[in-house]
Amino acid sequence: MNGKTLACDISRISLLILCRTEPKLLKTGESSRCEAMGVRVAHCLLLLALHFFPASPRTALRVLSKESRTATRQDECRNLIPCKDNGAVCIHPCSPPFHGETSFVCKDRKWQMFTDTCTSLDVQTLFERISPREPLPSSEGHVSVAGGRLPFVREGKPGNGKPGDGAQYFGADNRGNPNCQADFSCIVPEILSSPAIPGNIADIVELLKKISLLLSENVSRGKMQSYSRIANHILNSSIISSWAFIKDRNASSILLDSVNLFAGKLLLRNGSESIQERFISTKGYSINKNISEKSFDFSVEFNKTRNITGRVVIPEEELLKLPKTSKAISVALPTLGAIIETSRLDPGFVNGMVLSVSLPEELHRVFLTFEKVNKLENLKAQCVGWHSAKRRWDSRACAVKSDNVSSIVCICKHHHRTFKSFSILMSPTVLRNAVLDYMTRVGLGLSIFSLVLCLIIETVVWRHVTKTEITYMRHFCLVNIAASLLVADVLFILAALVHNTALNHQLCVAATFFLHFFYLALFFWMFTLGLLILYGLLLIFFKLKISVFIATAFSIGYGCPLVISILTVAITEPKNGYLRRGACWLNWYETKALLAFVVPALSIIVVNVIVVVVVVVKTGRSSVGEGCKSQDLSNMIRISKNVALLTPLLGLTWGFGLATIIDSRSLGFHVTFALLNAFQGFFILLFGTLLDRKTREALRMSYLSSKRKCSLAKS
Repeated sequence: MNGKTLACDISRISLLILCRTEPKLLKTGESSRCEAMGVRVAHCLLLLALHFFPASPRTALRVLSKESRTATRQDECRNLIPCKDNGAVCIHPCSPPFHGETSFVCKDRKWQMFTDTCTSLDVQTLFERISPREPLPSSEGHVSVAGGRLPFVREGKPGNGKPGDGAQYFGADNRGNPNCQADFSCIVPEILSSPAIPGNIADIVELLKKISLLLSENVSRGKMQSYSRIANHILNSSIISSWAFIKDRNASSILLDSVNLFAGKLLLRNGSESIQERFISTKGYSINKNISEKSFDFSVEFNKTRNITGRVVIPEEELLKLPKTSKAISVALPTLGAIIETSRLDPGFVNGMVLSVSLPEELHRVFLTFEKVNKLENLKAQCVGWHSAKRRWDSRACAVKSDNVSSIVCICKHHHRTFKSFSILMSPTVLRNAVLDYMTRVGLGLSIFSLVLCLIIETVVWRHVTKTEITYMRHFCLVNIAASLLVADVLFILAALVHNTALNHQLCVAATFFLHFFYLALFFWMFTLGLLILYGLLLIFFKLKISVFIATAFSIGYGCPLVISILTVAITEPKNGYLRRGACWLNWYETKALLAFVVPALSIIVVNVIVVVVVVVKTGRSSVGEGCKSQDLSNMIRISKNVALLTPLLGLTWGFGLATIIDSRSLGFHVTFALLNAFQGFFILLFGTLLDRKTREALRMSYLSSKRKCSLAKS
């Protein structure tokens, strides 16, 4: 065979492949004419190509323009092609046995993954094995399946569709499984054994879509079980990040619509059905107007450590609208909300499971209860429905009925063409108040500066203000209060940095432990100061030695917090219940570790409130019997001054935290709490140091003394 003949054969083969793999470009009846017209042109072109452009041993690696949406493996891009121009895309085919491409886009001089179409599944073959057996027509590139039309690729030699000429039949199970059409079970093992990579996920979504559109008649329990097992494979919480690299950004929306369509056709045995997988749960019930109320309760796995719950309630007034017995079906999808958000840029994030409902046309309203995944108190929930046509969450579908820290109840409208799936959004950009964040940052910065200045002043005036036992004890407590709050404020900032940047569990545990310890130390030292005030007021004739006071104060101020902190971490950390989700701080919902801080703090606040009341009563008695109005005014000023001085020093400002718990939605309570506590260090400097007459006098004396020494030195 000479070179010319070989070139003709190769060109003919190439053109045959083109005619068979592009049915949209070439009609079936034109296949022979396609070959006849194109062979001569391809013959000449191929001869020229072989003569002037010999085969190159280099790999098929290339850089495309910004508009291209394909790419390559990151190491190939990094090693062979420098990332210089933002938007450039690098391409390389997938390694066998996978087919497709992976893609990385150049951004900030680094190759970043963009899409991944590598796949090991053949969706067409899988679908053929579960489809009804019908011969492929020879005149068109479509085949009717269960009332629908499905594009196909013909294999083998061209023929007329008769047996023996290469025509393929849907439903031909090569493994001889007679139940393929009955429950789809023959394709499940192959899908579950495939890796859940982006390309395979996209193919499985396409397969589920085809099944829902073409094979959703008479959905039995077996069919729904197989369908759920396939969907569960790509809904696993461990592969959520893989969805971000699927080429079709609407894949998650397509999956949701497919699940709703297929589950809505589920047949009920004996009036009910329940099919449970780890990440998808389906329930169905027969309903009629004689039922007072019907509810669907779900508890589905969200990740390896926890389940989340949801509930669908059809109220009695809706059931009364039913003319006959009907069915209601609901599907719970705990991870789909997070999957949807991987391909969206909305400021909000889904903070619970997605609940889908399929109801009779007469019913238009349901109640849905969602457990919140992230239970931060400063995040406000929003009830939403999924708009299938617009492929986005729509707040017009639902309204909030009740909301608390752990869950929310929504009233949702059920429209058959738009809203079938519902969830809750938590939007930090809307619900985290910018004023509160700004006040906290400014307050912490000012407090840290004030506490440092307070300790410097106490160091300067210590000799002058601690000449008596009672003043020594007072300033001793003040110094330890300032030091504990200073360390706690610094640790508060470090804990936030550790959580936002490092995301290291051990560092977060360490930061939480010391934060817990020093905040407790702050409260116990304020408790010690409160006891000292009571001692000065009530035990006038009882003298306390300084050595005994120091030993007792250290035992209370640092000993008690240390014991509580160690016990808390020792009991809860082995169960992974020491830290809360979303912050480096004590857990509440799983282990109630936060009680180890709340109970001591609130108890000390109560005791110190009693101390302030005793001070007010003692101060008021001095003017009893004196009718002079000027004395009354002086007494009121003195009482107000004492209360103002003692409030920050005894930690009474933390009592406003109770108001934020009672009404967590009130911005006024949160602003008041932030103002009083973020600026506590400044208030300690102001009321504990600068407004103290003896401290000011000592500062003045120290200033004059240093000035005199300077003058003598100059002389």
